[in-house]
Amino acid sequence: MKRPRIVFLVNGQPADAMGIRARSFEERLRAEFEIHIVYRSANKIRAIFRNLAALLGFRPALCYVFDMGFSGVLAAGLFRMVLRCRVVVDTGDAIYEIGRSSGRGRFGLWLTKWLEGFALAISDRVVVRSHPHQELLAAQGITADVVPDGVDLEQFHPQREDELRRQFGLDGNVVVGMLGSLIWNQRLDMCYGWELVEVLDRLRGRHVKALVIGDGSGLARLKERSAALGVSDRIVFAGRIAYDQLPRYLNLMDICLSTQTNDTVGQVRTTGKLPLYLASGRFVLSTAVGEAARVLPAEMLVPYNGTKDVEYPERLAERVEALLEHPQRLQKSDECVALARTHFDYNLLAARVSETLTRLMPQDFNQEPASHPSRN
Repeated sequence: MKRPRIVFLVNGQPADAMGIRARSFEERLRAEFEIHIVYRSANKIRAIFRNLAALLGFRPALCYVFDMGFSGVLAAGLFRMVLRCRVVVDTGDAIYEIGRSSGRGRFGLWLTKWLEGFALAISDRVVVRSHPHQELLAAQGITADVVPDGVDLEQFHPQREDELRRQFGLDGNVVVGMLGSLIWNQRLDMCYGWELVEVLDRLRGRHVKALVIGDGSGLARLKERSAALGVSDRIVFAGRIAYDQLPRYLNLMDICLSTQTNDTVGQVRTTGKLPLYLASGRFVLSTAVGEAARVLPAEMLVPYNGTKDVEYPERLAERVEALLEHPQRLQKSDECVALARTHFDYNLLAARVSETLTRLMPQDFNQEPASHPSRN
């Protein structure tokens, strides 16, 4: 039986989160669909024409765009105008709100708003990665399918890393850690990891060390703050770690932090790190925001107010203190893996994507697609 042709347009490189997501779906769907993956080239303008050329050459029945990036969305929209092709846009962010939060200029905000509107307009279906994002779009009259960030449970699982712990001088300590892109927000004066440095300062005299995995413009700022507080000797900045090595490093952590702002930007996210933490059997302390608040038990949730909650590190430190007093509460490995299997297993998520693709795929691949079934 002939498999329908689909092009995955990835607004990112193969090693990026969207590249991994695209391949994870392709590997599980190749028996049903003939899928061709196109990654974004370094030059974004050139990438539009490269994507369009790939679409014209492959002539898919459906184009699936990963993330609302200009090169993928514009190429999909242009191809839709030229030939009959259905479009799915998969997004995990409210990109206009991110632009506002980061202090983007007026013209940049206008472009972002236009891109977001254009992506939704050309989509026959929208895929989002959290239920709050689905609800946000529903209020705009747009129906979306929820397919959260995922994890391969064969790749990420609990494992002992005693030698690596010794290598980083973490033996004999409870390790509080985080994974993320350390991009400094000049307007808010913070980035991922700011709260971890502040927590470490509040836990002086306790056998606690910190591990930060990630790189970006905020790394130097975090190091400066650590030095100013006198906690540099208790925090390990591991930098960027290759994805295939992440399972080892995540298993160094006893407590993993997942922090999202309590505004539209944070509320619509699952965050790709949460599935990885859970699959690795790690105890998570997360802000009670967005999808995490729906998935995690109360003992793993910490209140967070607004966009920058200056009191959050104090509340977080109190929760870590309570866990230090009762370390048996950290032994939740089986429960965490079960949560990952229930909500974030790529095998489960690929089945959801298959349902979306099959529902959109015409019986006759040459027939005219229906007009915007994503709209109520």
